[in-house]
Amino acid sequence: MDLEVVWEIMSRNLFFVNSAFNLRVHAFVLMNNHFHLIVRTPDANLSQAMRYFMRETSRELTFRSGRINQTYGSRFHRSLLNNPLYYLHAYKYLYRNPVKAGLCKTVEEYPYSSLPGLLGERWLDIPVCEDENWGVLRSREITLSWLNSSPSSEEWDEVRCALKKPIFKLSPVNKRPSSLEFNAL
Repeated sequence: MDLEVVWEIMSRNLFFVNSAFNLRVHAFVLMNNHFHLIVRTPDANLSQAMRYFMRETSRELTFRSGRINQTYGSRFHRSLLNNPLYYLHAYKYLYRNPVKAGLCKTVEEYPYSSLPGLLGERWLDIPVCEDENWGVLRSREITLSWLNSSPSSEEWDEVRCALKKPIFKLSPVNKRPSSLEFNAL
């Protein structure tokens, strides 16, 4: 199915869960076989919101594609980001994913990401908000420089593994400043 159609379906449903479930979207990237999403749930209802989102997007994607098989391979996976450093690691990982996959050269070029909308480069139907305590977009140039700087393979792999855990946690070595951190502020 055309990624533009999938983007439209996902965007519309994220708009709805934002309103219906008070789900606060911080970042979203749609890849050709998965998506990344950073959200905050003030009402502690992530499972309900994601169950609705996955069910409704699956129904529409299945109908529009004419398929009969399931859309998603499994239930969503979550990882608690409980401090600003971990939030920044996940934020950079999410937006750099298309670059790492060779789909674009810079993070701002990828069309199926909430970043171009946050930067004011295109209309964004997804109501994306910044975390008031852990905000990232303070300066366009600094933010893009940080997001476009490539972390080492070890840093990338450690963040990828940390995102697979119920609570995001890095080794003590990677808790200090690195290319993943937003230390330019």
